[in-house]
Amino acid sequence: MHWIDWIIVAIPLFIVVFIGLKSQRYIKGVSDFLTAGRVAGRYVMAVANGEAGMGLISLVAIFEMYYNSGFALGFWGAIAAPIGLVMGLTGFCVYRFRETRAMTMGQFFEMRYSKSFRIFAAILQSISGVINYAIFPAVGARCLIYFCGLPLQVEILGLMFPTFGLLMAGFLGLAVFIIMLGGQITIMVTDCVQGILSYPMYVIIVIYIIYKFSWFDQIAPTLLDRAAGKSMLNPYDIAQLRDFNLFYILIGIFSNILNRMSWAGNQGYNAAAITPHEQKMANILGSWRAGFSSMMYILLAVAAYAFLNHADFAKPAKEVRTVLAAKALDDVAGAEQFKDVRKEVGAYLETGKISPELQVRIDKVKADEKSEKQKEMGLSSKSAEKTESPQPSAAKDPRPDHEGMLHVVQTALKSEDKGRAVTFGTIFNQMRVPMALSAMLPVGITGILCALMIFLMVSTDTTYMHSWGSIIVQDVILPFRRKPFTPHQQLLLLRLVIAGVAIFAFLFSFFFGQIDFIIMFFTITGAIWLGGAGPCIVFGLYWKRGTSAGAFGALIGGSTLAVSGILGQKYWVELIYPWLLNHGMVEPVRTFLQTVAAPFNPYVVWTVNPDKFPINSMEIYFITMVVTLVLYFGLSLLTRREPFNMDRMLHRGKYHREGKEVVKEKLSFKTVFKSLIGIDSQYTTGDKALTWSVFIWSFGWGFGSFITLIIWNKISPWPNNWWANWFFFCNFILAGIIGIVSTIWFTIGGTVDLNRLFKRLRENEFNVLDDGRVIGHISADDVTLVEQKDNIIIEEAHIEEAALEQALAEEHDETDLENLRKHEKE
Repeated sequence: MHWIDWIIVAIPLFIVVFIGLKSQRYIKGVSDFLTAGRVAGRYVMAVANGEAGMGLISLVAIFEMYYNSGFALGFWGAIAAPIGLVMGLTGFCVYRFRETRAMTMGQFFEMRYSKSFRIFAAILQSISGVINYAIFPAVGARCLIYFCGLPLQVEILGLMFPTFGLLMAGFLGLAVFIIMLGGQITIMVTDCVQGILSYPMYVIIVIYIIYKFSWFDQIAPTLLDRAAGKSMLNPYDIAQLRDFNLFYILIGIFSNILNRMSWAGNQGYNAAAITPHEQKMANILGSWRAGFSSMMYILLAVAAYAFLNHADFAKPAKEVRTVLAAKALDDVAGAEQFKDVRKEVGAYLETGKISPELQVRIDKVKADEKSEKQKEMGLSSKSAEKTESPQPSAAKDPRPDHEGMLHVVQTALKSEDKGRAVTFGTIFNQMRVPMALSAMLPVGITGILCALMIFLMVSTDTTYMHSWGSIIVQDVILPFRRKPFTPHQQLLLLRLVIAGVAIFAFLFSFFFGQIDFIIMFFTITGAIWLGGAGPCIVFGLYWKRGTSAGAFGALIGGSTLAVSGILGQKYWVELIYPWLLNHGMVEPVRTFLQTVAAPFNPYVVWTVNPDKFPINSMEIYFITMVVTLVLYFGLSLLTRREPFNMDRMLHRGKYHREGKEVVKEKLSFKTVFKSLIGIDSQYTTGDKALTWSVFIWSFGWGFGSFITLIIWNKISPWPNNWWANWFFFCNFILAGIIGIVSTIWFTIGGTVDLNRLFKRLRENEFNVLDDGRVIGHISADDVTLVEQKDNIIIEEAHIEEAALEQALAEEHDETDLENLRKHEKE
């Protein structure tokens, strides 16, 4: 990058760090560190949470998705819009979780179920989350190396260091620094500032891409130039892209409901709003927040596709692919043992000709693969020679030139290390768009996009490390303590554990960042937790008869099933099917599976063969969800003796303590419809206008236009160029108009609300007992309220308060000691 680009990167980054330093003064206690004192407004929440939720790794995934599939697949996602709309407008799960005042999911679990379930769930959740997150720094650092054109190694004081490791260490260190300053306060403030600074950056990049590339002459024609069944624009011509039928749509809808709030990567935001109503309104505002950001992500991906595939850019595109292949080769095969293959492949990339030495490598790999295939099919080499005619080694590769190049490099790498060959392909595909963007964008625009990438990387690092570190301390370590931590001890431990998460992420990314099957990695690590968490959360918030036994059953059963299914898919060919064959079990298994699947044909077809696991990922997911529901409800009904006190947990009725209490209205058509879109007695005129705007836009236009197009195409199918015009109108013309409004709206709203946040933080009085402890299903800071309302004495709570008072006295912490005595009197 040019020095001007680096200045453009440095200035906004300096502003973010400076404001983060200023905000650290507001941290007073544990609740401030974990939830920003629960005083955030809707605009700060909407802007900051949006920034935190969209990491650099997500941007890379979006680039790859749109580069490979275009717009056609996403069109069908609108079928689930009504369900998502209702959940968003009603604050499904989000509102009730904020009502509990729990600072972590584990704290809610102990309030709702038991301490043992809190610990068990937190162990699974933290293992799943920390390992899942641990590869984020690797993908982010590599993206910056390829986009910025940085060398793979740099010399410092005569020693060579990998740029990959230095970048990870630098940005993880920056993220840890921001977290250490003030926890969720500094995270939310810096995320909000990053979001506000990003809005004009999005606009500049979008304007340049629209100026540089023609949709009708370059982008659309390139997207339309696809084989039948693989259209990037026609949603009725995607049969070859992936399995797609009504059953999968229903699974997706079911999953969105059941796994609501299951992933805790941004848990600090789940309880940060000043009231439950403000928490819900922040989510509703999020419907308008994206604006130019989503438009920019999509536009960059499809523009890069046009750049790499349209004839107008053939020469620079070839150069980008060649440089990318050479760099990726050095990246994954830089060791001495790969010296010869690097030399041979380097010569091929430079000249476009395969040398005799390289051809020998390719022929050897092909021969080995042929031999392995024959062994799998049970054929001898001799019979194979009789049935197959020999192929000339120098036969012309039928692939397009750039795909042929990729195939040659991967095949050459296979001759030395098959795993490195797969990794090379993964990196090549992931870094293809960043490398193209680096070549496409001029000085200045490159710096702006780099700044945005760094913002996305740092915001996700701070949010995720804070979340997983907090879970370990609050839900694994804290419940084991017989004596409460003092605020000083707890804050120190939180900071140390979060730093530990950062160190683990660095080491994991550095040594295992080149994972060959990255999608499989994410799926397995996510399934450890997501397999059974959904029912425990959703029905814990909405069903008063759920029990600890039901929650344990669902979490254990779901996680076991999900991980087993994924491993079954991975090891079916090489281990499971051969074992079934050797033990004469193939036919019984085939008969059983076909019998079970028969009622659901043709949507579900389970066929036993040696090449593929009979049950696909979506079907495994569906089975897991059904089993977890059966376990949760079955075990809960068998073990529940009396209904759980939901009002006490949700602070309703006599336990109400913050915000306006909702006034229930008489049942009528009008009130039922208002309930469906979330409107209640807390809504101001502005709240109602916001809710109706989201409803009209999402349901009236979004879902309405989807249904209209379905009917229209049923009667008279659209030609491909009509679909190109439609997606241009929706994703760029309409999105551009909304982007202009939302950029101005959220820049002003976020700035004003950020000032309100600082004022509330100055005035906020923290409670030293608000530290995440739970006594007898009651949070420690709710004990006084419950004792007053229920006329009871909770002895264990007072024993812990006495121990805490003694510990504070030993620390000579007069401020916290006075705070504790004040709340004891109350």
